[in-house]
Order: sequence, then C-alpha cells, then structure tokens
Amino acid sequence: MALEQYKVTTSEHAMTFDFTSIGKQGEIPKRVHYSETNIPNIYNLGFGDVHPLHGDIDDTVISNNGDSQKVLATVAATAVTFTEYYPNGWIYIIGTTPVRTRLYRIGIANNLDFITEHFLVLGLTNGQWLVFEANQDYEAFLVQRKKNL
Repeated sequence: MALEQYKVTTSEHAMTFDFTSIGKQGEIPKRVHYSETNIPNIYNLGFGDVHPLHGDIDDTVISNNGDSQKVLATVAATAVTFTEYYPNGWIYIIGTTPVRTRLYRIGIANNLDFITEHFLVLGLTNGQWLVFEANQDYEAFLVQRKKNL
C-alpha cells in the first residue's frame, strides 16, 4: 500500500495486530482483531484503542490523534496479512456508529485503486450486498482477497 503505515506486531495465527498511533495526543496503543463469526469463513474486523485497564479493544473512543490516514492504512495492511493466512475468508466490517461506518467508506473510497487491485469489496445497502462504489452509502462491508494474487 502506498500510504505510510505503522509497524505492527502480529499474533501467531494472524488474528490480532497491535500498533501504536503517534500524534498530537501522544502515543496511543491500537489493536485490530479478526474474530470468527457463526458463519463459516466470515471474520469480523474489530478495531480500536487498547483500553489501558483491561486491555480489550475500545471501539467507541475518538482518539483525534491527527493520523487517521496512517491508522486506516495500517488497518488495511493487516487485511493483507490476515488473508494470506485465511485466503477463503471474508472480512466483515461495520462501524460502531453510522459515523464510523461512513469513515470506513471514505477510507475505502480514497484508496479504491489499491484495494480493488487486491480485494473484492462489497457494501450492504437495503439488505443487498453490492460491489462497492464510491459516493454510495453502505451499512457494512465484506472484503475478500482476490484469488489471482
């Protein structure tokens, strides 16, 4: 990916990725975690700050660290690694709020050329999964690595 990214540490089975956001609010630990759903080959992408007390992902906090493009590029890079381990997996992405889902849509749209070179991206709208198009509202996303890589 052409965008600058943070260095990540990866769990043994590429399900959890940790990195540190560095910006105007200081250093903020972040985590991306892929979890199995009750549907075979569908994995939920969880992402957020690492809570300082219990260590779980806090996906409700707004860090405002001034590095959102670098953070989103880092999260996207984890999808590349994850799908190397789980090539048949689909990644389900939804924000904790409509505003966050919109942020994810904008991030996908801003990097659409790179993303669609490597991934099939679907967006959920009105109960239907459609091929992602920029400037369309979506309720959630499904991403799968293209097989020809």
